[in-house]
Amino acid sequence: MKHKKVEVDAYQKAKKGNFYCGDSYFYTETENEFICALADGLGSGEFARESSQVVVEIIGENIHASIEQIIKRCNEKLTGKRGVVLGILKIDFKMKSYSFSSIGNIGVMTIMQDGRKKRNIPNAGYLAGYHRKFKVETGNLDQTMNFIMFSDGVSDTELAQRYFLNKNVNEIIAAYEYKNGQTKDDDTTLIAMRYTG
Repeated sequence: MKHKKVEVDAYQKAKKGNFYCGDSYFYTETENEFICALADGLGSGEFARESSQVVVEIIGENIHASIEQIIKRCNEKLTGKRGVVLGILKIDFKMKSYSFSSIGNIGVMTIMQDGRKKRNIPNAGYLAGYHRKFKVETGNLDQTMNFIMFSDGVSDTELAQRYFLNKNVNEIIAAYEYKNGQTKDDDTTLIAMRYTG
């Protein structure tokens, strides 16, 4: 899908034998910012999907809030529900900066204009209504750069592939699906984003 400043494409597949994928994602772009979130409900199937959907709905209603405020609101809504792991990326077009936080096994990889790749180290644990410490990482935008967000169905071996250095998000997703599209033992979501200034 073509946006004004950020191009996005995504791959998603439910765990082998499941109709429902426990992962949910959301993204949108406004005049001043872009936000993308990926939530993975604990376990798999319908109840995992329900929790991850609750989280992306809250994020959709709070796109202008800070990452800290969004995570707090998501955590409050998950009381009594199955927990989730969560990754959120925000790009601030005016400040030419990005920030992200991931709790649990949602990964974020940044790929700079010169091809350097950097993987984040997620905060431990998951959101389930309890107070959870987490950190938000920030960085300056290159003129163009890619962000890859993924759930735990994507392996380290897959992430090492050269096609992640591609400039085109549709080609990244197509290459991933072609090479790894077989049935997985976990819900799998991979989101490729390209900031083009």
